[in-house]
Amino acid sequence: MKLIKPTMQYDEQIQDFRREYLESGESMDGGASLRKFENTKDWLDHLDPLESEFLYVREEDGKVVGLIQIRHKLNEFLANYAGHIGYCVRPGERRKGYATRMLADALKECEALGICDVLVCCLADNEASRKTITKNGGVFDAKVFEPKSESWIERYWIHLAR
Repeated sequence: MKLIKPTMQYDEQIQDFRREYLESGESMDGGASLRKFENTKDWLDHLDPLESEFLYVREEDGKVVGLIQIRHKLNEFLANYAGHIGYCVRPGERRKGYATRMLADALKECEALGICDVLVCCLADNEASRKTITKNGGVFDAKVFEPKSESWIERYWIHLAR
């Protein structure tokens, strides 16, 4: 498994990932707005330069099993409800430990960017994400209500050594 910057080289795999999510009816939280883009090039052009986007690719078959984004700076919304990292694992590849490994790899990227106190958030009812975060050293900070989505969010801090 490895983190790879998204490029048109992965167009087919990215669109396959997107299709699986759309067919599942899930929200694709942490998917860097891929859900909104039928065309990979348009999605790549849309990506925020203040974020690092990665595909999580299984090397043996080139399959994109996850997406993860690192937000270099936090605006008010991110600081309260979303944090430095957003991620998602394709529905058919869950319960295989990919999210835990993907987050661990992303934390190395955070450290390289100089982000040593990393805020990671999840929906309060997302037990799998909570476990992923705590397995990576996440320490519970607070449970907050996000009014726009009318959702309870749990906030966790992961401190990285310098």
